[in-house]
Amino acid sequence: MKFGDRLRILRKNKKLSQEKVGSVFGLAESTISMYERNNREPDYATLVKFAEFFNVSIDYLLTGKDYSQKAEKLLKSGETTTAVSDGDTDIEKRIERIERALRLQEGRKPRDTQKNFDGD
Repeated sequence: MKFGDRLRILRKNKKLSQEKVGSVFGLAESTISMYERNNREPDYATLVKFAEFFNVSIDYLLTGKDYSQKAEKLLKSGETTTAVSDGDTDIEKRIERIERALRLQEGRKPRDTQKNFDGD
């Protein structure tokens, strides 16, 4: 399923015509039709407006997945280790590495080179 397919489903769920959606966004009915047929893609600003109007994320519009909601659910449930994408299941070690890198950067000027950080 592509962007246009999701847009069509969202529009129909709200029982709106292509003409009505177009008028809400200042677009021609034919533009909405081209989006829904996957013949044209909206610019970023229009994509943001669609997401806000239909109360979905931009991730959902583009990929069909809502990473922001998944991340929020994981944080609320305490299952943060499943959110790690590189296979490292020990989130505490990753946080420690990030904290160490941030401590090393404190007080440095933007052009200073980083010293004594091996990435682990």
